Amino acid sequence: MKNLNTCPWAKGEQYIAYHDLEWGRPCYDDQRLFEKICLEGQQAGLSWITVLKKREHYRKCFFDFDPQKISKMSDEELNHLLTDSGLIRNRLKIYAIRKNALAFLEFTPKGSSFSDFIWSFVDHKVKLNHFASMKEVPAQTVESQAMSKALKKAGFTFVGPTICYAFMQSMGLVNDHLLNCPLHPKNL
Repeated sequence: MKNLNTCPWAKGEQYIAYHDLEWGRPCYDDQRLFEKICLEGQQAGLSWITVLKKREHYRKCFFDFDPQKISKMSDEELNHLLTDSGLIRNRLKIYAIRKNALAFLEFTPKGSSFSDFIWSFVDHKVKLNHFASMKEVPAQTVESQAMSKALKKAGFTFVGPTICYAFMQSMGLVNDHLLNCPLHPKNL
């Protein structure tokens, strides 16, 4: 029997639970996709574990990532959040969540779902990769570059191609579980 190991980036109880229960599982829910693109933007320049540890507090402060409610947040409310140690206190990142909510809400009047838009970058099917080591996993791809460009054009911020690729991995648009990970489809 082959020796299987969890992807090497998943160290520690919280990371392992995230890896095993969330990361790489296809998501089609508009609000969860919105939450994740916002949280990935909060990660910029930091490790994901920093955001993961603060995720529940972000949910509390940003109405469980309800775009309608976030879009109505005042500058005063956002400025107050800059004093909250439970969040990443970066003005541009905090304000980006409201800006992204406003952009997200533009999808509804156009009759398009955010999920359909996001999944269109992988032709609406999971891209299964077969990487043997973390060295093989790219930081960005042609698809994440296209997604980044389209999201920026739609008014989103903190959505560079590297952030978009991390988003694509986490929300299951691409499956980057390593070949020796028990969650790679060939091992299930």
